Amino acid sequence: MTEILVSALLLMGAALMLLAAIGIIRLPDLPTRMHATTKSGALGTALIMIAVAFYFAEVAVVTRALAIIAFIILTAPVAAHVIGRAGYFVGVPLWEGTIKDDLKTSYDPETHYLRSGFEEDAPKKPAASKKTVKAKAKPKR
Repeated sequence: MTEILVSALLLMGAALMLLAAIGIIRLPDLPTRMHATTKSGALGTALIMIAVAFYFAEVAVVTRALAIIAFIILTAPVAAHVIGRAGYFVGVPLWEGTIKDDLKTSYDPETHYLRSGFEEDAPKKPAASKKTVKAKAKPKR
């Protein structure tokens, strides 16, 4: 019975990993590719680790498998978000069929200023350089 459960979990995990790989190849732009790899890849890896935990059924292996699952589920979405946002900021083009672009009204590509919507008066020019800040901070004699 355990072999059937382990086999089913391994096949589902491998199928989800294959789906993530196909998503990288077939999807049109960076955000959708990141979505495919994050969701399918994390779930596929989790299913494979659960299969490993069931197969070996030892405390050390189960603990490691659960730690791997927790690590992937915590880090994969954050990494995908950071990579997707960095791609947007450096100018990676979105797919022409993209309907919603939330950052378009908040991000200025010339100054690289990203407004959150909570500030009262957004600066119209970039922040002063460190030399300017140091020069202003020195007391006059």
